[in-house]
Amino acid sequence: MANQRQYPRTAMRCRIKISHPQIGEVFGFTRDLSDGGVFVENADLAGLAPGTKVQGQVQDMPIEAPILAMQIQRVIPGEGAGMAFLDEDPI
Repeated sequence: MANQRQYPRTAMRCRIKISHPQIGEVFGFTRDLSDGGVFVENADLAGLAPGTKVQGQVQDMPIEAPILAMQIQRVIPGEGAGMAFLDEDPI
């Protein structure tokens, strides 16, 4: 199967907070990042269905990072979720 990704991925590990009313605030670590999205490692995220909108904020920066709107694209039970960045205000 050919790689159909629009954006190349870069391995990157940083702590990130994901917020959604169904799960509250959870913290995980990014696995990889691209211009289009990010995969976040936290098993609780696998409880959210693809299409669910969440907000995310990178943690532990020297200044407060912006809060971004994202949408769940895929979930891997026991691992986490792949999310696309949205060009809209966070929920």
